[in-house]
Amino acid sequence: MGLLSIGKFAKASGLSVSTLRRLHATGELVPCHITDSGTRYYSQDQLDSLTTPERATRMGDKPAVGYCRVSTRAQKDDLETQVSNVEAYMAARGYQYSIIQDIGSGINYDKQGLHELLRLINERQVSRVVVLYRDRLVRFGFELIEYLCRLNDVTLEVIDHTAHSREQELSDDLIQIVTVFANRLYGARSKRTRTLIGEVKRHADGQEDTTAADQRTGDAVS
Repeated sequence: MGLLSIGKFAKASGLSVSTLRRLHATGELVPCHITDSGTRYYSQDQLDSLTTPERATRMGDKPAVGYCRVSTRAQKDDLETQVSNVEAYMAARGYQYSIIQDIGSGINYDKQGLHELLRLINERQVSRVVVLYRDRLVRFGFELIEYLCRLNDVTLEVIDHTAHSREQELSDDLIQIVTVFANRLYGARSKRTRTLIGEVKRHADGQEDTTAADQRTGDAVS
């Protein structure tokens, strides 16, 4: 088998490119061949020596972190299932990992777990972030966190790219959005605010006819 470029070696070994460069600088893992232009190449024997997670960890690779979130405490069973799936995914790939669990809306960014995750990314303490679905990370702004990961040489992995949002969770997020904007427009104690939020809640719960609810919502904000 021929020599492996640093990119192919990183993918096959589970070590990040930045880690390989650091190991080269410290002399812990020196490429078997370096071209005049500075391109690094590694051998199959070197790859074979790094096939276990324990060996990779000793060589300085950073752990992965799984992020799992549900909207309410009533979804405890869903959270446990989510954690189990993420752990199984990371264990099957030999990742050294930890799990961050969060409870709160996907449009609420003031959550302890999310803050901890962003800190780990920003301080480059993890090699990758693993989530089951995109919307388990955040409802809006996924691309921004993805960009932050790229800036800090952190891989963001989504296990299942299928759209996954329970109807109730979407309804709760919609109510929260309407509440924020209604409070800003009319004030938190305004009758218009209470009426508008009440109509949105009833519409989301399916308690009234859609057409009638839309008409009253229009009257409330006109």
